[in-house]
Parts: sequence; structure tokens; C-alpha cells
Amino acid sequence: MTTSTERQAHRLLLLGAWLLLLGLLTGLLVPVLANPRMGLSSHIEGVLNGMLLLLLGLIWPRLVLSDRWRRIAAACALYGTFANWASMLVAAVLDAGAQLTVAAEGRAGSPWAEGIVNFGLASLTLAMLVAAVTLIAGLRRRN
Repeated sequence: MTTSTERQAHRLLLLGAWLLLLGLLTGLLVPVLANPRMGLSSHIEGVLNGMLLLLLGLIWPRLVLSDRWRRIAAACALYGTFANWASMLVAAVLDAGAQLTVAAEGRAGSPWAEGIVNFGLASLTLAMLVAAVTLIAGLRRRN
């Protein structure tokens, strides 16, 4: 019988491997995107965030957190990493992201495209901050 912690760790590992693959595949699309530099950002975010999830899956059993805070940290990390890759990819496809990214090089998309990208970037930032603070708290505590 596997514990909840082991299932969460395995899920982080599995989804980290998927995000790594998505990041690598995104790299193949870079030349055909409306904004290739944003596409490169999406590629890098996918690869790095995939590795982050793999790392989290490996350290997950060391965290001293309640089940509730483990679920919150995992959900925030998963949302934040996938939203980071997806937001950059949407910005690359729609040539958007001028307000919150340097990689857009000042190129702004339609108001709705900018809104989608801005929401993704702002919400993932909050999610990743919650995940990071929770992880630090979970690593500092010892039984």
C-alpha cells in the first residue's frame, strides 16, 4: 500500500517528465511561432519547470507538512509550472506579453490575448510563491 506522500511524489515525477517533454517539443516549434523569442522562453520554461517538478518529486518525502499543506504545495507547484510553460506558449502564438515579459520585445497582442497572458503570469507567480514558502517551511521542520 502506498501512502499519500508517495502517490504525490510519483505524480510530481510523472508530470515533471511530461512537462520536460512538452518543453522539448516546444523547442521544435520556435521557428514557426509568431514571436520566436517568446517561443524560446516557453521552451526553456517547460524544460526547467519539468526538472523542478522532478526535483520536487525526489525531495517530497523529506517535507514535514500536514496532508493539507502537502496538497496545497503540490497543487500550486503543478499549476505554476504548467501555467508558466503554457502562458509563454500562448504569448508566442498570439504575439503577446508586452506588459509583463521582456522576451516580447515590446510587441503587444490584442487586448484579449494580453489579458490571457497577463492572467497566466500573475496567477502562476502567486502559486509559485505559495509553493516556495510552503516547501521552505516543510524543509525547516524536523520531527
